[in-house]
Amino acid sequence: MKILITGGAGFVGSRLARALLARGTLDGHGIERLVLADQFAPADDISADRRVQVAVGPLLGQCDDVVGARFDGVFHLASAVSAECEADFDLGMRSNLETTRALLLALRAAGNSPRLVFASSGAVFGADPPFLPVPSLVEDHTLPTPQTSYGTQKLVSEQLIADFTRKGFLDGRAVRLLTVSVRPGRPNGAASGFLSGIVREPLAGIACACPVALDTPVALMSPTRAVDALIRAYEASRAELGGRSALILPALTLRVGEMLEALERVAGKAVRARVRLEPDARIEGIVSSWPAHFRAERAQRLGLGADASFESIIEAYIADHPEGVARSAGAAR
Repeated sequence: MKILITGGAGFVGSRLARALLARGTLDGHGIERLVLADQFAPADDISADRRVQVAVGPLLGQCDDVVGARFDGVFHLASAVSAECEADFDLGMRSNLETTRALLLALRAAGNSPRLVFASSGAVFGADPPFLPVPSLVEDHTLPTPQTSYGTQKLVSEQLIADFTRKGFLDGRAVRLLTVSVRPGRPNGAASGFLSGIVREPLAGIACACPVALDTPVALMSPTRAVDALIRAYEASRAELGGRSALILPALTLRVGEMLEALERVAGKAVRARVRLEPDARIEGIVSSWPAHFRAERAQRLGLGADASFESIIEAYIADHPEGVARSAGAAR
């Protein structure tokens, strides 16, 4: 089978690519070709695999190529992120909505009704004051009321995918990923980026700022859980999914201060001390509009669950990225 991953050189896309290549199969079929489309090339170890084909450039300009490729499956992860969409409305519309629409039209034109998994977001939920406050608990039937351009673009894309599925043009599934922590590498433009930065930077010996209050509740998932959810959503039958509506996922819910306490338990007081409070009203406003508590019964029936603890997430990051841990942090463990 031939699989496309948009955003395939990104953090989650790269982990998904490695997982699929290691498995060698998806939904019981052998993976013969894995096409990674992104603005930049993937890591060398991924590109070196003979099954991998790389397509570098803006996705919007590559969608016509999808018609000839006739992919069996697609993971659509490419996206501009939350804070940059809020700062640049046109960027978000182009990257998140126009590109998704163009991709869906190309898949329809290909005529083979491929299976598609879309990486949506928990940012589709929010408050609608004064009528609706931020949901105290998000469940499978909770009404999405996004309060950011990013969340709105994700929700509109979900509905397009559901309608294309209803019409039989493709078999679409949307998965509402939560904030993935801990992400390696450089900070990105996501409002939630600090939820990786307050762990990643201190472990590397770098001081960093926390832009929200320590009692701010957040919902997190590890990179492993995110990849597991994408693959399971692809392999689930339509009956198992229980409908065309997007799938919410189990969350590890905790306060930002508890994240830092976990960091101290894993890496020591000196590492925790590298994080300073530096409030940012713009980031606080975005993050506070997101719910933090989820009850994901549909996902649990698929065998998906939340991470056991934030300590386990930190320890997995350290094991996977020893090059990003300063000697002092490593010695504290």
